[in-house]
Amino acid sequence: MEPKNTNGSSRSYEHDIIGWFEDISKKAGQVQTETLRRILELNWGVEYLNKWLGGINIQDMDASALESLYTSLVPLASHADLEPYISRIADGDTVPLLTKQPITLLSLSSGTTDGRQKFVPFTDHSARTTLQIFSLAAAYRSRVYPTREGGRILEFIYSSKQFKTKGGLTAGTATTHYYASEEFKIKQEKTKCFTCSPQEVISGGDYKQSTYCHLLLGLFFCDQVEFITSTFAYSIVQAFTSFEDVWRDICSDIKHGTLSERINLAKMRKAVLSIISPNPSLASKIEENCKELETQNWLGLITKLWPNSKYVYSIMTGSMQHYLQKLRHYAGSLPLVSADYGSTESWIGANVDPYLPPEDVTFAVIPTFSYYEFMPLYRENHDCGSAIDDFIEDEPVPLSKVKIGQEYEIVLTTFTGLYRCRLGDVVEVAGFHNGTPKLNFICRRKLILTINIDKNTEKDLQLVVEKGSQLLMSKARAELVDFTSHAELETQPGHYIIYWEIKGDVEEEVLGECCKKMDASFVDHGYVVSRRTKSIGPLELCIVKTGTFKKILEYFIGNGAALSQFKTPRCTSNHGLLKILSGSTIKRLYSTAYS
Repeated sequence: MEPKNTNGSSRSYEHDIIGWFEDISKKAGQVQTETLRRILELNWGVEYLNKWLGGINIQDMDASALESLYTSLVPLASHADLEPYISRIADGDTVPLLTKQPITLLSLSSGTTDGRQKFVPFTDHSARTTLQIFSLAAAYRSRVYPTREGGRILEFIYSSKQFKTKGGLTAGTATTHYYASEEFKIKQEKTKCFTCSPQEVISGGDYKQSTYCHLLLGLFFCDQVEFITSTFAYSIVQAFTSFEDVWRDICSDIKHGTLSERINLAKMRKAVLSIISPNPSLASKIEENCKELETQNWLGLITKLWPNSKYVYSIMTGSMQHYLQKLRHYAGSLPLVSADYGSTESWIGANVDPYLPPEDVTFAVIPTFSYYEFMPLYRENHDCGSAIDDFIEDEPVPLSKVKIGQEYEIVLTTFTGLYRCRLGDVVEVAGFHNGTPKLNFICRRKLILTINIDKNTEKDLQLVVEKGSQLLMSKARAELVDFTSHAELETQPGHYIIYWEIKGDVEEEVLGECCKKMDASFVDHGYVVSRRTKSIGPLELCIVKTGTFKKILEYFIGNGAALSQFKTPRCTSNHGLLKILSGSTIKRLYSTAYS
């Protein structure tokens, strides 16, 4: 059930990999049953499975019967249930605990969701599926936005430092493992599109220096660049925001074939200087364009500086939606294409409709990557304070039984040793691609704002902040750079705090209106009742200094996160972050809604 390994042109490979996916998606239910069988056969006898399935002979068992047996005997698990086994692997235990496949690498989750990084096993299967989904998505994009063979990609990608665990395993982010793998090189060969930056820039370890070199090399090869990409939309916005400050230095470097003294990493300097050469005419052209762009607040920067680029490609769903407005500002008329759906634990679905805007994107589940179950979720009436969040759960169903319009939490069984592990993502089935569901990402399951009976998710917060930022734009022509929030419980009654970093001058009266608008925009019944009865205090809006969210980025990177995996936490109780936010607050406003 693997795509054909074809040599030859990228067009031939695209035809083969799309044909492979079209075939397996037509019989997705059957493929899923066989995928589970393969996972269990490969890992039969490991310690975790023996707890639930020990003594059962599966060799002659029908695949459907095995599926029923597995889902009835093996309980649902969280990462915390599997963590003791992963810790033993990290410490050097060589007994087959979760998988019989060799584990030499452990992936670190970003840690920006709940403030704590988690280990996840990374095997050859992890790298192989990454190559497959990137190649598959590229093939579908190529149908809509054809690119030239031999062209280049401006990729804002970053590896973090790897380290050794107590047991001698190499640990790092999944993106770091992938960028160091053979599969990363193979992807470029298959798609005939090559990244502008050498490995020394990607793995430099200093995101500011890497970003400068990405921009410099991207402009040096500007006429060859086919599209611009990064793992998350945030990284692209961050790079072009940085460009507004450093473009003169970059022009100077292109003109003279030199490299700014700000780049002090020897390997990075040597690699970049071996690529660039003096090009005064190109530097003059870029300088002229930048002077014009500066007068227009950098509107359409990408199309102006990379005239042959076809689209911008990145993860743009969930917490990345906030950056779409700024990304569209930089992209001008260039299409924004949302990248594929996955997690550190497993890839899940590909964007097979790249012509759709990010707000409408869906992801077609790839049934060979893992075994997926879907736990139906139903919205609660918000009249009970004992629920974990605002959903009532039902028993998980297989991929073949999902229904259009229903919301689910994804449950994963993977080749890398996770069994019926709850992912925590809420998705909605928007339709089908042949027989495989197309998923719309809704939000992270985890409840992020609560004081008592109120329950507000990341999606709820996003909608509220959008209302406030629209008012900010219309009344003051100012821009919301970034935001986060905190449920303050130290004072009574408890209340929500929303932190804003803004660009532009805004009168206090307008900020007060924004604060009131956001407070009144929370529609959760528990919140509205609690505000009316004053058991939750007025919303507090804190305006923070320019550069505060860069400090937050640097805080996470200093604690081992990679820029390529960074997501601004939309709610935090992390003491380090709260200290940064508190120390950077320059103005506080309190809502007068419900007064």
